[in-house]
Amino acid sequence: MTDLFEARQPAAPLAELMRPQNLDDVVGQRHLLGPDKPLRVAYESGKLHSMILWGPPGVGKTTLARLMAKAFDAEFIALSAVLSGVKDIRDAVAHAENVLQQSGRATILFVDEVHRFNKAQQDAFLPYVERGLVTFIGATTENPSFEVNGALLSRAAVYVLKPLAEEDLAELFSRAFAKAFPALAFSEKARELVGGAADGDARRLLNMVEAIGNAAATRGIAEVDEPFIQTTLAQNLRRFDKGGDAFYDQISALHKSVRGSSPDAALYWMVRMLDGGAEPLYVGRRLVRMAIEDIGLADPRALRLCLDACETYERLGSPEGELALAQATIYLACAAKSNAAYVAYNEARSLVQSDKSRPVPEHLRNAPTKLMKELGYGRSYRYAHDETDAYAAGENYFPEGLEDTELYRPTPRGLEGKITEKLAQLRELDLKAKKKD
Repeated sequence: MTDLFEARQPAAPLAELMRPQNLDDVVGQRHLLGPDKPLRVAYESGKLHSMILWGPPGVGKTTLARLMAKAFDAEFIALSAVLSGVKDIRDAVAHAENVLQQSGRATILFVDEVHRFNKAQQDAFLPYVERGLVTFIGATTENPSFEVNGALLSRAAVYVLKPLAEEDLAELFSRAFAKAFPALAFSEKARELVGGAADGDARRLLNMVEAIGNAAATRGIAEVDEPFIQTTLAQNLRRFDKGGDAFYDQISALHKSVRGSSPDAALYWMVRMLDGGAEPLYVGRRLVRMAIEDIGLADPRALRLCLDACETYERLGSPEGELALAQATIYLACAAKSNAAYVAYNEARSLVQSDKSRPVPEHLRNAPTKLMKELGYGRSYRYAHDETDAYAAGENYFPEGLEDTELYRPTPRGLEGKITEKLAQLRELDLKAKKKD
């Protein structure tokens, strides 16, 4: 008789049931797994080597590591950098040594989310990797150039995994329903909706398939359509890993679209960021930066418009505030462009940081006391408003030795075109004044 208190094993989720059993079962990553491609060659070479698998969630990093262990008949030890510490690493190493002594088999030590290990924890792998006791495979969603120690990175090949393409998701979708819900039909629009919501993530797709299939079976539905998908699935956020590469890539795309005067693309990337969970005021802050860096004095209204958009969001919230941010984004993309002020500021900083501390010329110094006046402070200063056209032609405002320094070079675009003309006139007056002297 079955023990009523015997622990029951939960049914494996569809994502686990669909895990590939060999390399040919893997969907996607053709740039790594196709004929003569790097990972395919690595599998077929018969030689294990350490590697870093870098890519977004749900693209097969763990699966590929397990398949490698299976292909090489190696012991597979999996650690999660979220849950494990140095003690777990030592225990894994001890297990690898026992396996080697007892059976002569190699060990693959797989570390998921390796970027979450600190430097000391990552360093703990090095001696055993160098000895060849373990073959290290790290999985990360973050750029290993920044998150993995250089010493460890130099001992591992880096393979970049990509989100699954539409055709890959469609193939996986068909396989999953054929296996788990063979009698269930799907409209073409419903398939597209699920594929789009999966956002290149195989695990997410399989979880959605399982949820939809179970819901359809419960309600006795034979064909799934678009309305059923929308009511069954909770609102799905696009991939937008705050602080991760996807975060900075989308910011970069927004900034470059604005700089490239493409309002449509700029608006698209702004909405992508908001849809993915980006803080709207952070987006606003980036727009302010763009107004200063890429538009500057070609259109000074751009900065004020961005600040107004941020203030609107602070006061009104969503959706009115988001509309204000969208308006600012479009304006920035359409505005005249100039980075002259940005370049001038950077040149001025570089000059000040590398130059000596030059004294302020005496004629520019403040002279609030009798002693200062007697020392010559402020003497010979020419008050611009008393000069013709309120300009003291030929006057110098730089310290000695920097008289001819030029930092700001306005462009001919937008308001800076007028500024260019004005400065040219003033420099002509300076030249005339110097000739008279």
